[in-house]
Parts: sequence; structure tokens; C-alpha cells
Amino acid sequence: MRKLFKRLSVLFITIIILLTPIRVLAETPYEGYIWSNAGRDIESINGYLYEESIDGAYLSTGAFNGPEDIFITEDDSIYVVDTGNNRIVHLNENFEVINTIGDTEGPGMLNGPKGVYVKEEDGTIYVADTKNQRIVIFDKDGNFLREMKAPESPLLGKNFTYSPSKLVVDKRDYLFVVSEGNTKGLMQIDPEGEFKGFFGANDVGFSLKRLIVQLIATEDQEAKLESVQPLAFSNLDLDKDGFIYTTTLGTNENQIKRLSPVGVDTLNSEVNKYGDLENYGAYIENTAFIDLSVNDHGLITAINLQTSRIYQYDRLGNLLFIFGGLGDQNGVFTTPSSIEQNSKGEVFVVDKGRNRVDVFRTTPFANLVHEASELYVQGRYEEAREIWEQVIKLNGNYDIAYQAIGKALYRNEQYKEAMEYFKLANSRSDYSEAFREYRVEFTRENFAWIFFGVILLFLFFKIGVPLLRKSIFRKNIVKKSANRRGGKVI
Repeated sequence: MRKLFKRLSVLFITIIILLTPIRVLAETPYEGYIWSNAGRDIESINGYLYEESIDGAYLSTGAFNGPEDIFITEDDSIYVVDTGNNRIVHLNENFEVINTIGDTEGPGMLNGPKGVYVKEEDGTIYVADTKNQRIVIFDKDGNFLREMKAPESPLLGKNFTYSPSKLVVDKRDYLFVVSEGNTKGLMQIDPEGEFKGFFGANDVGFSLKRLIVQLIATEDQEAKLESVQPLAFSNLDLDKDGFIYTTTLGTNENQIKRLSPVGVDTLNSEVNKYGDLENYGAYIENTAFIDLSVNDHGLITAINLQTSRIYQYDRLGNLLFIFGGLGDQNGVFTTPSSIEQNSKGEVFVVDKGRNRVDVFRTTPFANLVHEASELYVQGRYEEAREIWEQVIKLNGNYDIAYQAIGKALYRNEQYKEAMEYFKLANSRSDYSEAFREYRVEFTRENFAWIFFGVILLFLFFKIGVPLLRKSIFRKNIVKKSANRRGGKVI
């Protein structure tokens, strides 16, 4: 009964998608596309559509002024960092004003805040009060509790400038802070405001040119060379399991990371490229991810400042959707600054260039992909297979669907069929694995014939070939003898 209900649900979603393509295309100022495993951008069905905007001009608080950040709690309460107005605007799930925080005279008055984090357990509000160089803590009602001023430590150095812009708080009440201009990693601060060290710094990476210069340069020349610093983190988010996700500017490799509690990147076991890739030899600028959001299902949604596009990945880093873009229509952005997701799967994008927050809803196609993707990430390939087959019917260019079905077939030891799907998905590593298993299976199933063939070959080369050689040798001797006798007769 449950399986029948799932099939009917999938069929219903499919019918909805097939009946609404013209209306969907008319509403979106951007074309849906995705990058294939072969590194080509191909057409795809849009996963998200513009729904509405939260414009401060229509709220009792008045217009936003250069908002920089947004945070959404489990009950879908919304906190907007209204940077230009030096305040945090707290809204309920219906976008009605609950409170404004930090805009009244007193110790809690903010100056150019850029980040906010709210603890789910008690509603405590942490604000990165950037221009005041401090973290300000409010209770759930917006009342000032205390402040954490710039930490002092020999580890920071004499010239360190504290400029907190983004932050998260773990279950121990430890703060992880992005400080603008800091290249040593996230700042780890304990509940008392003491600096505990840097966390998860980016690697400098190997450079052959730098190595050669160091080998041939004199001591004086080396002293004049600029030291190479790691790239700075631009933003961060914390998932329900305590992993910290980060974005990095200035690189086209591993721009998104998932840091374990000990600071190890668990998302990228090898070099990965996020955002737009190289296409037909044409170089595209480094993707400048300025923010990301991770929901309870592990969906990673990041925004690129260069193109104003949004990229969504599953928990394994597989690309699912790309949407948005640069412009002044509904559905695209002028200057995006932050991104967040609520419990309904809606995506909220802060566009500080237009002083508003844009809201995007999922399409039926996205709901289908998300359901299949979650099962796939959990390793439930057979359950996901039927849904992925529906995805392929709607979008034959969706590589991850072919790859997922191949995984299901591989697990069922249908290696030959799995090879076909891995080939369609352009997944060489998976294809090689399936081919190796297919070769073993073929050998096992046809062992008797293979063994018999080997014996025949052995007998042929051991007995047949020598006999053949003797036969040829004898014929040659007979021919030579005949030629000699013929010569004498003449």
C-alpha cells in the first residue's frame, strides 16, 4: 500500500510538471541549466521560482538600508541584519514585525552590524557588531545581556584588527567568528569571550613557481618577497550535527568546505570545483561565494556575488540546481549579500542593492529531485531508483539521476546494466568499478567454458603446433628432394 501511494505521488507530481511548463517559463527571467559530469552546461528544468519579496518600505519599521545578513529559526522566525539602519529586524513567518533590536540608546546600540545568529535552545541572539568591533548578546525579547569585546591573545599578533562580520554558536556556546581581513581561519571564542585559537584555516597550496623562487633567491631577496597568506573565509553556517560549512573567495577549487569538530574538511576528499565551470575551453572567472545555507536535509545552497546566481548541492556535493542571476527583475538580483532556507524549503535571498529580501519556492520538479536525492545520499538506492526514473523522463540531461540508478543496479549486482547507466552519466570511476565486477561475474559464470578453452589452447600449443611444424618440415624436404631429382633428369 505504501509503495502504491509513493507511485501515485510521483505520478501526480509528474502530471503537474507536464501541465505547467509554459507558465513557469513566462515567470522566470532566467533559464534553468546545470553542469554535466562531462563539464558542459546543459538545459534543465528550474528548481526554484520567485514567489515574493519582503520590502521594509511596506513594514512598520520602514525601509531596509543595505541589509547584509539573514537568519531563520526552526519556527521560521526571520532576523534581518539591517546594516545601514544599525538594527536587527525580527519578523514572524508571515513577515509581520515582532521587534527591532539594537536601535535604541544604551550599551546594546549597534553600529554597522553584519551578522546574526540565534540559538534554538533559548532564543539568545548573537550579533556581529562590526564597526564597534564586538559581539553583542541579546535575550529572545531583544533585551541587551552583555558584550564580547575584541579578544586579546599573543596568538593574534600586534597588528591584528578585530572586525567580526559573521558568526555561529555551537552547543557548548563557543563562538566561531569570521573577522574581515583575517586569513588564519575562523576565530574560536569561548562563552567568556576568551580567544581559544584559529579553526580550520585554508591551505596555502603548493606552487612550483614559489618553490623555484625560494631556491634561487638570496636572503635579501627573500626578505623583500611578500609572504603567501591563506585565503580568508567569507562566510559560514552550522548544521544540526555540529559541522561548520564555509565559503572562500579568490579560488576556483574547494570554495565550499564542511569542517568537522577538529577542523578537517569532510566534503572534499579530492579537488572539487563549485559554481560555474570551464566550458569548451572558455575560462570563467572564479566563483565568488559570499554566503551559504545548509538545511536539516543537508542541502547546501550558496550564492555567487560575481553572477548573482544560486547553486544548490546535496550533502555529497552533487549539483542539483542553478537559479537566479544579475538584473532588476523579480527573480534576479543587483547585489546579493546573504541566503537562508526555512522549514518549508523556501530560499530567502537578501538583495542589499534593492534593500529587500526575495523569497523563492520549490517547483514540483525540485520536490521530486529532493526526495530522490535524500534517499540517494542515505544509500537507499533501490528506493530512490523509481523516483530518479521519473526525473529522467522529465529531464533526460540530469546526470545524477543516471548515476543514482546505476548505483542501485550495481548494488543489485546487475553490473552490465549499471555500466550502461554510468556511461550515460559520464561517471568513469563508477563505470570502471562496474566493469571490473562484471568481468569477475562473467568469468565465474563461464568458468567451465573458459577452462575448457584454455585446455584446448594448451593442447594446441603443446601438441598441435609441434606436429604442424613437423608436417611442414617434411613437406619442405619432399619438395627439395623432388627438385633435385628433377634436375638430374634434365
